Amino acid sequence: MVIKVYLATASGSTAIKKKQQEVVGFLEALKVDYTEFDIATNEENRMWMRENVPGEKKPTNGIPLPPQIFNDQNYCGDYDTFFNAKEDNEVFSFLGLAPPAGSKEAQLAEKALILQNGKDPEEHHKTSAEECNGDSAAPEDLHKTSDPGEAAEESEESMKEPSEKEEEVEHKVFLSVNLFHSLQIISIFSYLIPLISLLSPSQDEEEEPITEVDSSCVLIQFLSTTGIHPYLFLPLSSPEL
Repeated sequence: MVIKVYLATASGSTAIKKKQQEVVGFLEALKVDYTEFDIATNEENRMWMRENVPGEKKPTNGIPLPPQIFNDQNYCGDYDTFFNAKEDNEVFSFLGLAPPAGSKEAQLAEKALILQNGKDPEEHHKTSAEECNGDSAAPEDLHKTSDPGEAAEESEESMKEPSEKEEEVEHKVFLSVNLFHSLQIISIFSYLIPLISLLSPSQDEEEEPITEVDSSCVLIQFLSTTGIHPYLFLPLSSPEL
């Protein structure tokens, strides 16, 4: 959309020149892009301006005077309506443009919208602040309502679970060690039985009678010579669980 300002650069009226300068100067101060159309030197501009000014906005003689302001093809108003919009901080609304963020007109438009919805601006801000405080206080309320006894029970249960798991692991290790020792004993006896039979005197050989040798003593003596400690043959007892 283009803001069009129709004016007469060669006007002999001092009042018209002053009005034109005020409109153009204020648009430049607001940094609004606009285009000037001179009706004094261009007949087409003059005719277009007269044809597009609404009938109810024309003076009694039917000839509108500059400056006349348009937003593209839409008529905005003359100097008097522009001046009234300037006094009311509604120039952007007068031009059909959105006010820039943070401007006074934007703030007034926001307040007007809130009032139109049935809420006072101050109450709206208070309500928003209360909602924010309520949301932030919600987690604290949850912590306060929690029962200390329940928290203690949960902590005790969490401490019990690891101990039970540790006992189960220790029991499995104990069974594995017992099985390993049992296999060792079986394998050692499988080698010792033929050896004990060799140590026994043969019936064919004539030797002096010897006393009966306890097999356990022979086993211990053999283990001592081989470097294997006899404690491996002691029965294993289960640790207290």
